[in-house]
Amino acid sequence: MFTNTLYIGLVLVAVGFGTGSAGPNSDPHFAGNRSVIVEMMEWKHSEVAKECELFMGPYGYGGVQVSPVHECAILVNRPWWERYQPVSYKIASRSGDEAQFADMVARCNKAGVRVYVDIVLNHMTMAEQGKCKGTAGDAYDGAGEHYSAVPYEPQDFHGKESCPNADLNIHDSDNPTEARMCQMGGLRDLNQARDNVRKHQADYLNKLIDHGVAGFRSDASQHQWPQDLGAIIASLHTLNTAHGFPANSHPFFYHEYIEHGPNVKATEYTPLGRVIEFKNYENLARVFRGLNDQRLCYLRNYGGGPKGWGMLDNNDAVVMVDNHDLQRGHSGDINVTVTFFEPKLLKLTTAFMLAWPYAVPRIMSSYYWPRNLQRQGDHFIDSNSYIGPPHDSSDNILDVTRNPDLSCNTDKWICEHRWRQIYNMVAFRNIAGAEPVQHWWEFNNQIAFSRGSKAYIAINNDVKPIDMTADTGLPAGTYCDVISGNLAGGKCTGRQVVVGADGKAHIVVDNKWDDTMIAFHIMSKL
Repeated sequence: MFTNTLYIGLVLVAVGFGTGSAGPNSDPHFAGNRSVIVEMMEWKHSEVAKECELFMGPYGYGGVQVSPVHECAILVNRPWWERYQPVSYKIASRSGDEAQFADMVARCNKAGVRVYVDIVLNHMTMAEQGKCKGTAGDAYDGAGEHYSAVPYEPQDFHGKESCPNADLNIHDSDNPTEARMCQMGGLRDLNQARDNVRKHQADYLNKLIDHGVAGFRSDASQHQWPQDLGAIIASLHTLNTAHGFPANSHPFFYHEYIEHGPNVKATEYTPLGRVIEFKNYENLARVFRGLNDQRLCYLRNYGGGPKGWGMLDNNDAVVMVDNHDLQRGHSGDINVTVTFFEPKLLKLTTAFMLAWPYAVPRIMSSYYWPRNLQRQGDHFIDSNSYIGPPHDSSDNILDVTRNPDLSCNTDKWICEHRWRQIYNMVAFRNIAGAEPVQHWWEFNNQIAFSRGSKAYIAINNDVKPIDMTADTGLPAGTYCDVISGNLAGGKCTGRQVVVGADGKAHIVVDNKWDDTMIAFHIMSKL
């Protein structure tokens, strides 16, 4: 047994999970004490509804982010990114039609799980696409800029009069004019300064709001003028009270923003909701991988604002360990990002994110594809990154198989949100609530801390075990470790921790365990 002589003491961290946030579009409108979103990439509406009822509701998840629901292009080999090429604003995607969408939203809300729709307002389809049909059967002409089902015509797009580049594409993402008035990778860029464009987009979002959604993940927000997005948001309905939202509640927005330099700023979008803080994934990945001599002990002051991590304020951020782009190297560094391909590391990193009181966290729930990493210059790409969701011979998305042990058919659907080490940390976060970080302990790549007197976690990312007596701050009793098992039938199915009358416990975390951490809380007490 040893006691850390480097740093041991009391740390206090203020929290705020949504109420009292920076602006009217920053509140996720979680039901009760729920606090975590799941991104369920490419799930069918019927399967999301079933998952809300069978698992996400009962296990305390606060919300689900669904893939874009609008009519989109039908591309060769049905890559996942066809979802991000709108044809119209009809609710008609591979996930289902409008009736199935409405049923999903109603069932998820009833289960206490809010629905957030991934929306694509920046652009339509690729310019190179000629006369084609979308997922609702509507004809469009990307080359001619004709989208009759909206309708949009050439005057509704940024062209040579707006974009300074001859090919109309972005070459400098930190040039505000290029970033917001040129095409992103050849996608037809909408002119949201036009009243009719704003109206079509607001009508679409209002239709989703009236169906009962709680808010939106806004794709490519940094490529849209904040004043245009602000005008669209200002014209939206308040949330539908029939689905349990308080009167006059505004829809939640969280904006995709990837920093490319100092001229297009995340803070331009924080008045319009929260911003997805991509620095969180990289900071945590580098610490848990030990890159550049990063260590877990450096996390003692983790967070936003003036804490040295360069991240957004707590009430302005949504955070994640990975997402659908990061997993595939379409943003960030594929060799740094932690994904389900490294399950042990993903569980450790996610556990810290959920235990630490910063921002609104989002979990990724993935589908499987055979990764094929290839070097390209000084970095790697995944040549299979285009592969779409599990499907049958007619390209219909497959149902999710749920096993008795709560896992999924992992050769198709990974279902990280169903991993015990993750769903139990979701409960940990819900139970910890607004309690501050206290009883911090560190030793190089080993850390432990409590959340007030409600929860305690110890994480070992070192080559030696943790073996210490620690002040947990929790009431006396025997607690079940929720990483190695559950409290079931009045017994622990995994390890136990005994807390004495003085709040102290003998904490052991062996570096040879499958999951090198323990966590317990007042609801896991025998």
